[in-house]
Amino acid sequence: MSDNVAHALAGAGGGMVSMALTYPLTTLSTRSQVSKTGGRISQVEAFKKIMREEGPKGFYSGINSAMFGIAVTQYVYYYWYELVKAALEKAAGADRVLTIAENMLTGAVAGAATATITNPIWVVNTRQVVKKTDAADDNAKPIVKKQGTIETALKILREEGPKGFWQGILPALILVINPVIQFTVFERLKNWLQNRRGTALGGLDFFILGAISKLAATSITYPYIVVKSRMQLKQTGDESARYKSVLDGLQKIVHNEGVKGLYKGIEAKLVQSVLASAFTFAFKEQFFSSATWLLVLLKLRAKGVTAPSAAAQ
Repeated sequence: MSDNVAHALAGAGGGMVSMALTYPLTTLSTRSQVSKTGGRISQVEAFKKIMREEGPKGFYSGINSAMFGIAVTQYVYYYWYELVKAALEKAAGADRVLTIAENMLTGAVAGAATATITNPIWVVNTRQVVKKTDAADDNAKPIVKKQGTIETALKILREEGPKGFWQGILPALILVINPVIQFTVFERLKNWLQNRRGTALGGLDFFILGAISKLAATSITYPYIVVKSRMQLKQTGDESARYKSVLDGLQKIVHNEGVKGLYKGIEAKLVQSVLASAFTFAFKEQFFSSATWLLVLLKLRAKGVTAPSAAAQ
């Protein structure tokens, strides 16, 4: 068995650790993204609102589906990334570093496969994060009623049919550009730093490079992230809340909320995505040897551990 599975397992492990560490920021960002009010609510105000109405556990709404989702997402992404990268390296020759275009192609293929396979998981997770009340008295604070992962999935299936799990798939596919930008920036910076130092990079280096590359990717693609989050919610009868396409969503947000509506929750999202990416790269480096050892133990891989590839690091 090739190193693809070892990289995929290490990526899944790193992703789960980073998700657990940064999930409250994900909740803050997602709540802000789907808010369609014209006013801008600060992250501090959003934090206080969740604490007041739901308590600390409110920051972990949908954590079970998120942990499952990130494990599948990272596994699929790294598996396809390493598979395509290995094929391109074989075709290019052992001594040549992949070009920027080849790095982008690798990320695009891996990203498209990941978005297609995991979209239903993130639809369920988004509904869980946002769904915080089913009933409330006129003069009382909202009655918080959480739904489990299975309950949420069954409700989507019952009310919207199978197509409900594919809400937001178009912006999700467009957002393939996010990891493409991230991994391209990461590869360029990694190669530059390695050549400058002349020595192998360490865990802190991967943490910093992962943070920088994700900062660039998220800053560029954030408006699409907002549209995707909203399209993953149940589409209501309100025409202003129904997005027929990504372009329609962008236009309606700007018309109803101004340009700032495209960047709701970006503060928390930038911190979360940068930290999550940095943690993922750092922990994946540590998990790779363990994943390889496990595959050898299970006799799914021959003995002899190879170093993690540049892209996976």
